[in-house]
Amino acid sequence: MYPSYPYYGSEVQCKQVPITFPPQKQDRQPGIESVMNPRPIAENPYYKGSGKLANKIAVITGGDSGIGRAVSIAFAKEGADAAIVYYNEHQDAADTKNRIEQLGRRCLLISTDLKEEKACREAIGQIAGFFGRIDVLVNNHGVQFPRKSILDISGEQLEFTFRTNIFSFFYLTQAALPYMKEGSSIINTASVTAYRGEKTLIDYSSTKGAIVSFTRSLSLNLTDQKIRVNGVAPGPIWTPLIPASFSPERVKHFGVEVPMKRAGQPFELAPAYVYLASDDSSYVSGQILHVGGGEMVES
Repeated sequence: MYPSYPYYGSEVQCKQVPITFPPQKQDRQPGIESVMNPRPIAENPYYKGSGKLANKIAVITGGDSGIGRAVSIAFAKEGADAAIVYYNEHQDAADTKNRIEQLGRRCLLISTDLKEEKACREAIGQIAGFFGRIDVLVNNHGVQFPRKSILDISGEQLEFTFRTNIFSFFYLTQAALPYMKEGSSIINTASVTAYRGEKTLIDYSSTKGAIVSFTRSLSLNLTDQKIRVNGVAPGPIWTPLIPASFSPERVKHFGVEVPMKRAGQPFELAPAYVYLASDDSSYVSGQILHVGGGEMVES
């Protein structure tokens, strides 16, 4: 079930997690999980749900693969139905839907371009029409295009990155709020790059910084409605975005710079999203959880 890589981790994880990866490259973003070597590990088979999200309706963008897939599966194990909004990675999305349904939960797939406000409104309208309400919104999708210099970042790339990574978060939240009620939760995927920067990802890091501020301000704005807003800032995580972004040589050594000396796997983030989506975090809002392999940053 899992790739034959050197064992790394505890017996609780029960995973063979790669420390380095075979060099590889994909020529499109946000990338295809089904062709990765090795495939990211989306599910911890030893994770047992306890009804923390029983009968909740969750919207997960980018839920077809990577972190979004892991979150969708963990949510299903906790009793939630899922609407997965993705770009055009149809086979990845179908694989995720199949697993969710195996776990006895409903899953709605929506393929669209979230850069466009109209597309965000239509996606949320379709979800609300199908499920009747929204209890959890996970804004998780994103793109990144490494450039050696700020002089290499075109106006077209700058706008594309911001429209994908932060404009869409605004649009989706605006569209979803009328279908959310007291006790609902919004979770935004930020990044460690929002805190320490990344010299080849200036525009991407800027959008992630915007997501942190968006999370904090929206939390304050929605406090009276008793809707909590939090975020997760992943460190280096093995997802399709990595081979779709970086050179084969950089992919090979991806993640080794953090104290744990390896990239994280998507399943290692999923419990953080479960916590923020559930009543376990009923006194938590405006916060960012860092899941980064031991790297410490100033918040």
